Amino acid sequence: MPFTALTSAVLLLTACGSGSGPGGADASGVAARSEAVPTADVVSGERTDPAAAKLLPPGTRHLTAAISVGGTPPGTTYLADGRTLTGQDVDFTKAVAKVLGLELTVDQASFEAILPALDSGKYDFGASNFGVTDERRRTIDFVTYINDGQGFATREDSKLGRITDLKQLCGLNVATGAGTTFEATLEESRHLCTDAGKKPYQVQTYAEPSAIWSSVQQGRSDVVMSTINGLRYAVARQPGLKFLNEFHRLDVGFAFKKGTKLAPAFRAAVDRLIADGTYDKILKKWGTTGSAIRKSQISPPEIKG
Repeated sequence: MPFTALTSAVLLLTACGSGSGPGGADASGVAARSEAVPTADVVSGERTDPAAAKLLPPGTRHLTAAISVGGTPPGTTYLADGRTLTGQDVDFTKAVAKVLGLELTVDQASFEAILPALDSGKYDFGASNFGVTDERRRTIDFVTYINDGQGFATREDSKLGRITDLKQLCGLNVATGAGTTFEATLEESRHLCTDAGKKPYQVQTYAEPSAIWSSVQQGRSDVVMSTINGLRYAVARQPGLKFLNEFHRLDVGFAFKKGTKLAPAFRAAVDRLIADGTYDKILKKWGTTGSAIRKSQISPPEIKG
């Protein structure tokens, strides 16, 4: 197939819940201004790579992807029209589909619902900044395309400094996204506080980034744990907040059901994007050049330390 046909579901999803209409506020709490979200087209010039496309399972012509609309760039959000999806994951999904010569349908789904739905075949893959962890690799296959990870942000007037040990959170209210690696990390480590004879921190989970930032700005939460890139972007555009530090780096990848036959083709497609320069254009567009990888991998071990 000489070009990628993107269905209307990709670019014309109707905003619901996490999005906003023109002139409103998006889910990060940042005013939805056209200049706040990059609009450069860095993908449409991509061409099919026959060598990569040949790695697809025979007869594969159409795939369904699931993407969660979180509202905070560089993650998936809407343009000022409140309908058109955009974001780093959207660009990578479209670019890989073009390299592989695939028709693509993109369904909007809640973040926590995507991974469980892969095994049922409802979606062929997910693209929502999924961190590659050893726990997830037990049931999910990944093809990496960036390196992001976990970080912290808080109010500008907070006395909190660089967080290098989760025991520094003891006694605090920590806001994070539901169903994320951040929630899992926090819940698994709550015992660190009680083990040290300290009051445990409270994990406050939210489905919408807007609720996370509101809880911090209104003092109901003391600190946010989220993606490094998402925090940097949001803090740069919201008054009264500050980025604290990176805590733990993670590879990020397209997610598939365990044992997928699609992984080799997707890895080849990402490597093609790196080689032909489209990869760098996407990262520059979203201000995430610090998340670049040199080559794609299939389900690498979790980055430690």
